[in-house]
Amino acid sequence: MRGPFCWRRMLALAALLSPLLLSSLAAAQTYPTRRITLIVPYTPGSGFDIVARTFGQKLAERWGQPVLVDNKPGASGTLGTEAATNAAPDGYTLLVSGAPHTLYPSLVKTLRFDTVASFTPVAVVATGSVALTVNPAVLPVNSVAELIAAVKARPGKLNYSSPGSGTLQHLGMELFKQQLGLDALHVPYRGASGALTDFLTGQVHFTYLPVNTALPQVQSGKLRMLAVASSKRSPMAPDVPSLSELGYPSLDFDLWFGFLAPANLPSPILHMWEQELAAIGALPDVKDSLQKQGLTAAYLGSDAMSAMIKFETARWHAVAERAGIKPE
Repeated sequence: MRGPFCWRRMLALAALLSPLLLSSLAAAQTYPTRRITLIVPYTPGSGFDIVARTFGQKLAERWGQPVLVDNKPGASGTLGTEAATNAAPDGYTLLVSGAPHTLYPSLVKTLRFDTVASFTPVAVVATGSVALTVNPAVLPVNSVAELIAAVKARPGKLNYSSPGSGTLQHLGMELFKQQLGLDALHVPYRGASGALTDFLTGQVHFTYLPVNTALPQVQSGKLRMLAVASSKRSPMAPDVPSLSELGYPSLDFDLWFGFLAPANLPSPILHMWEQELAAIGALPDVKDSLQKQGLTAAYLGSDAMSAMIKFETARWHAVAERAGIKPE
């Protein structure tokens, strides 16, 4: 009785499976069979490009198929991001992006994709910490509390820089100001290089800098890190407290780097990607390679990444609205 009964149950279950699901299961059994393309919506040499090439090389080795990194910069990252949405959801074209992905709805008036609905989040694989940093020559404070007091004592007189209006550093500082009731002048630049130069020469009082950018200047005595914006201390600067531990958990934010696929990626292929990316990120040489670029290997699976994207998109939209930043 047991044998025929089991067969009848299996046949009934198979009848319920849609042809689409059956075909996706079959595809996953042989996947991948050809080249995989990773679209990076930023220039070669960017953190996103480094992550794509680091993980792409390992994927090629493990899966026995070539992995092409396709840089498609332009329109603040939206050009390459849109290109990814036009690809088939078959696991052969993925987007490597990060924190800017959650800013697009707040900054771009006419997006031709939905940052949530147009994608299947796959995994976050790395993070980068930013540090609240001051130039002690023009703002001689030694703690976040002292910085807050200094800004409140001189409303509208102190300034902070960013690599550009609408960047994560800009919105992160607007969040800082809004939560603490501060009035400071934003000085936007066209990229990180000019912002850092003027910061070092004392034309700017404070800013958010990637920890790996700030660290050499801190070690030379030119700058001072007061806190990292992450929920935990950065392994690159373990003596610098986090904003969270100082009592400001609502001010946390990270630079994050991850993989997204076009919407409706079949679950079996999604799970293969999750497993492979988690395994690659745990490799010692990958961790070392990322650390040399100021990044930390950190894994979030599809569900957690999806929740994070939804939260961050809503959070930065509210910050931009309160700051009067209009989509362009």
